[in-house]
Amino acid sequence: MDSIPKLKVLIVGYGDLGSAIADQLTHLNMHVYGVARSYRATDSAEMIQADVIELASLHRLRDIQPDMIVYCIAASGQTDAQYKQAYVDGLRNVLMTQTDNRQLKHVFFVSSTRVYGQVTDDILGESVTPLPVDFGGERLLEAESLLGELPCNTTVLRLSGIYGPGRLRMINLAKAPERWPQSNSWSNRIHRDDAAAFMTFLIQKVLLGKEKIKPCYIVTDATPVSQYEVLTWIALQLALEVPESMPVSGGKRLSNQAMLATGFVLKYPDYRVGYQALLQELAIE
Repeated sequence: MDSIPKLKVLIVGYGDLGSAIADQLTHLNMHVYGVARSYRATDSAEMIQADVIELASLHRLRDIQPDMIVYCIAASGQTDAQYKQAYVDGLRNVLMTQTDNRQLKHVFFVSSTRVYGQVTDDILGESVTPLPVDFGGERLLEAESLLGELPCNTTVLRLSGIYGPGRLRMINLAKAPERWPQSNSWSNRIHRDDAAAFMTFLIQKVLLGKEKIKPCYIVTDATPVSQYEVLTWIALQLALEVPESMPVSGGKRLSNQAMLATGFVLKYPDYRVGYQALLQELAIE
């Protein structure tokens, strides 16, 4: 893309994904601020130690006046109260600090495909109305609705299951066939580096202003597959025992056509490419 002027990006939730985004943005002449509960040393962002559920701890965000905000908090646990705090209350608190920020151009909210609770063999895209079936999906949709109150443009990024360095659940599961799921449902995933790269790509598009981006994207790779297909492939790469296959039942398949229509190119378009890279990294360690 063309060269772009320096701007301030506030990443709220400076964990694995947030830091990966920051690493890419700092190479694009952007001033990145990172917000995390615990301080962490980094060369990619100016760190702010704060807790999104404590409004008083966010006072410094008023002075930063960021051009863009990326909200990518992870809930501290799997309860309704924890989801409400992280996604609804936390996002509301951060947005309250920006009521006087006239240079705020765009807010990105990292949501999840958990909002799609429907079980279907159809391929779901952004035009399909989400039908959450649990508190997690309901709270994420509630948080998404807060963006409609803002005067600036906003984009919801609904990520499917993230995998990548340090996210080895499927590899560990493949090594323990006795723990494989009792049913073989559809599954969707996105490599952490592709998720971070797509967000960086959209931020550049917003700054260049040559074309508008959509208010919502499903962020997933190009190959929805059954869980057993992924586990079987990983097990075979490791020369491990493979349980008997099962018919696909349940889950959902997701489309990334809107994401690809932006011109973004996935580095890891399917699970084979992504997990092969992970397995090679693990073999070197």
